[in-house]
Amino acid sequence: MKTELRVGNVPLIGFGQVRHTRLRPARHAFDYATFFLLLPLRSMRAHGAGPLACNRAAWLSFHDADHGDGRGPQQGGALAWMEELLAAHGIHDADGEIWLHCYPRVLAYAFKPVSFWYCHRADGTLRAIVAEVNNTFGERHCYLLEQPRYGAELRATKVFHVSPFCRVEGEYVFRFMRTVRDGVTHTVVRVDLHDAQGALLQTSISGVLQPYTRDSAGRALWRQPLMTLALIAHIHWQALRLWRKRVPFFRKPAPPADFVTRSHPL
Repeated sequence: MKTELRVGNVPLIGFGQVRHTRLRPARHAFDYATFFLLLPLRSMRAHGAGPLACNRAAWLSFHDADHGDGRGPQQGGALAWMEELLAAHGIHDADGEIWLHCYPRVLAYAFKPVSFWYCHRADGTLRAIVAEVNNTFGERHCYLLEQPRYGAELRATKVFHVSPFCRVEGEYVFRFMRTVRDGVTHTVVRVDLHDAQGALLQTSISGVLQPYTRDSAGRALWRQPLMTLALIAHIHWQALRLWRKRVPFFRKPAPPADFVTRSHPL
């Protein structure tokens, strides 16, 4: 089944919600409004990014150096890095569009807890999804999810430290959903963490997609002019709340030796 977006291969902006629920040892839940980008990087390489500011100062912008190995556009940028990653793992048929779901820089600042790379075949079907995870210690790790399908579960062993309130153990369960209702495209990404006792964390990011224009970017900035700075504030505020609930704290281990973790076969 084809899974290409129906809104055309132009840069998109999504308006939606981030939700997070911790089930134990103390229940803890929150949600907040957000916006994000969904970028067709191969189309942008061929035809440009339209009104989206790329690799230059702006109120809202995308910078290649915020992803992958940090290379700039002169070295092919984040797209070249992803193409090399796929080839290094024997994936040579992701020859269609590569969409990047990520946070932008807002007022020149960005923190991207997780970005998702949707890598398609030429016929529009999904070949792989890469979850690119950053922590607040400046470290980065990728989970390569093979043969994905919208609505299906994908699993990967957790090997990378994200929160000091979770051990580096257990398994991530990913689920990606894309629907069109009344001509409007909705996207949902769920990432749950399971350990030996079962479900521990349930998280999601969802939104309604529309073309990235000066008007849609202006609405995003009007609603949340400090969105990425607020993201860091949310992380530390929720950490304080967990500490006050006496949720155990774990020291950061060394990062994994391998930069990429591949998903479990189903």
